[in-house]
Amino acid sequence: MIYNNILGIIFANMHDESVSELTQVRTMGSILFGGRYRLIDFPLSNMSNSGIPEVGVITKSNYQSLLDHIGSGREWDLATKNGGLHLLPPFSHHKSGLYRGRIEALEGVLPYIQNSDAEYVVMCDCDVVTTIDFRQVIREHKKNQADITVVYAKHNFTNTGVGSRASTILEVNEEKRIISATINPDILGEANRSLNMFVIDRKILEKIVSRYAPEGFASFDKQVLQQNKANYKICGYEHKGYYEKIEDIMSYYNANMNLLNPENKQKMFNNSAPIYTKVKDSGPAKYEAGSKVTNSLIADGCIIEGEVSNSILFRGVKVGKGAIVRNCILMQNTSVGEEAELHAVVTDKNVKIGKNKLLTASTKNALFIKKNQKIEDD
Repeated sequence: MIYNNILGIIFANMHDESVSELTQVRTMGSILFGGRYRLIDFPLSNMSNSGIPEVGVITKSNYQSLLDHIGSGREWDLATKNGGLHLLPPFSHHKSGLYRGRIEALEGVLPYIQNSDAEYVVMCDCDVVTTIDFRQVIREHKKNQADITVVYAKHNFTNTGVGSRASTILEVNEEKRIISATINPDILGEANRSLNMFVIDRKILEKIVSRYAPEGFASFDKQVLQQNKANYKICGYEHKGYYEKIEDIMSYYNANMNLLNPENKQKMFNNSAPIYTKVKDSGPAKYEAGSKVTNSLIADGCIIEGEVSNSILFRGVKVGKGAIVRNCILMQNTSVGEEAELHAVVTDKNVKIGKNKLLTASTKNALFIKKNQKIEDD
């Protein structure tokens, strides 16, 4: 069912600084994930599967690869005359240049929001990988007669400051109303972690942006959730599904590695709500005689002559004869030379590893190699 009274907004560049190793040449939304996807595929697919007919993607910088990936939105059934997918380019803020936070980003696209006939706006970032039905969130939003509904998940913080410093922690009462919001605290134990997904009445969103953006306020969490919870009815919606939050290079590494667990993969990819992506016309992966692959995700176009285990290989990766690849994430067109050995390595696109090279790290501190870098033969 299509819900013509709902507008989707996706922030493609929010939290780029968290994974600067990967966002120097792309947006957060453009980061490759799981062997064949990009992070923006998840919010786009969730919105499409939830019947949201129009989605605006707010960009900031380095968005060429994002534009190439999402195109007209055909893969997400958003290439329509009415509604559809809209790439909303960056704007120059009169005080601070490119926007600093969610409120300033929304100020730049306020005319787009005002011209919509939607009653509700669903907003989310690209740093959370999950499958969620926004129709359920909207039903709860209406039932609670909320002005704003924030999606959160329970998370157990086991190390002080790890993860919580990139999170907004919510306290929710029995009536599901948010009574406090703490930004980037140092905490241990279980807490309600915001997933940066919101349902908000469009008119209220317009008022918030029109009021606070001219005053120089940038942060939605700080200005609205934290400081104005008494002025708006802000409720929480607990997401109980499987999710991963990308907040640094190691959480990115672990989120990918966790997909090698069949149970996690099944939870993430639901046949009733598939994750769509741009499809390339690549040939199938080719496994040469003597090659060995175990517990790995291998994309189309790969050529495997050596040994690959517990790894994720994106399209066009080549592993030479006698090479060993373990616990690695190799992005598009990475080439591993003969007799080379890689352990706990993350390569960006078009990396070349020469013959006989040994690159080894710990699964608790993976080695990252930048795009187009060449580690030549001796």
